[in-house]
Amino acid sequence: MAAAIASISIVGVAISLSMPLLALVMEARGFSGTAIGINSAMAGVASIAWVPFVTPLARRIGTARLILILIAASMVSFLGFFVISSYWAWFGLRFVFHGATTAIFVLSEFWISSAAPRERRGFVLGVYATFLSIGVAAGPILLSLTGASGAPPFLIGTIILAVSAIPVIMARDTSPRIEKRPEHSFARFLIAVPVATIAVLAFGAVETGMLSILPIYGLRIGLDAATATLLVTAAALGNVVLQVPLGWMSDRMDKRVLLLVCGLVGVIGALLMPVFAHRMTELFVTLFIWGGVTAGLYTIGLAHLAARYRDADLASANAAFVMMYSIGMLVGPAAMGAGMDIDPHGFPIVCALFFAGYVVIAAFRIARWAGR
Repeated sequence: MAAAIASISIVGVAISLSMPLLALVMEARGFSGTAIGINSAMAGVASIAWVPFVTPLARRIGTARLILILIAASMVSFLGFFVISSYWAWFGLRFVFHGATTAIFVLSEFWISSAAPRERRGFVLGVYATFLSIGVAAGPILLSLTGASGAPPFLIGTIILAVSAIPVIMARDTSPRIEKRPEHSFARFLIAVPVATIAVLAFGAVETGMLSILPIYGLRIGLDAATATLLVTAAALGNVVLQVPLGWMSDRMDKRVLLLVCGLVGVIGALLMPVFAHRMTELFVTLFIWGGVTAGLYTIGLAHLAARYRDADLASANAAFVMMYSIGMLVGPAAMGAGMDIDPHGFPIVCALFFAGYVVIAAFRIARWAGR
């Protein structure tokens, strides 16, 4: 379990480095917000295409061995972004890079959820989310140091991905095995726990937009590139601080209610961004709280799923969970990029709409459950 947490946290550094890096490179080349958003949305397409095959492949190849193959694929494709400058070729590179890293997430989270004690699963997943958030926060910091031009950020990202293989190699004999087929179809897992799966869809849209479009939002409201990049770090640092408390709370209260509260904070925080656009202290504090609490949609949603399923079913349920996140990845950046082409504050407005939609659905489901 510790090896999976360490590996995926290191991969998180590379992912959070890549998203703003690629967006800033495209912005420097003169692409519109819509063009950047559409290209970024390939992450969602890749994830949706790859996720259904992860559990069957892990059953045949083995969890640890498959993770190592995927790390190699992500290294090659990430370096390819520097070697190949074609806008259209980047769609293919994103398909490989994001498909491989998404599959790593599916397998690592299955590994963690399988090994975590049932009565402390929320807390353990909170610890996992904290270390992952540290990795995600580190990526933009590295980018602010290296800059978005030239080879250094691409070389550093490739080296980071190589390092992520070390804990997996060391613990490969302890990785969970998938020996049976799941009892339910993959599609069944997509709709079986809607308060969790719709939560992660909304969060996938917003988090992907945050990583790729939030720096552009910072530029559009008058910040320099380094400060704009650190907006992502502010949100990611909220994840670092708040995931363990949220996970601890999820072990002691109804996870569905806590998910609803996280969605409400998502709406309020997004609507406060335009208010504080030119007040840096307030904006960074808002992003810190907003980023940390809304990330609970993923952590608590994952714990909610893990409480329902075991073994092969858990692996497939987690894959479906990640697919819903990936659907959010597909629609989020494009919607936010288009929103920013209409209005400089299009990014927070679209974020608020995603979270508001989830709040309505979750409140309806909880009310139906309470009325039984």
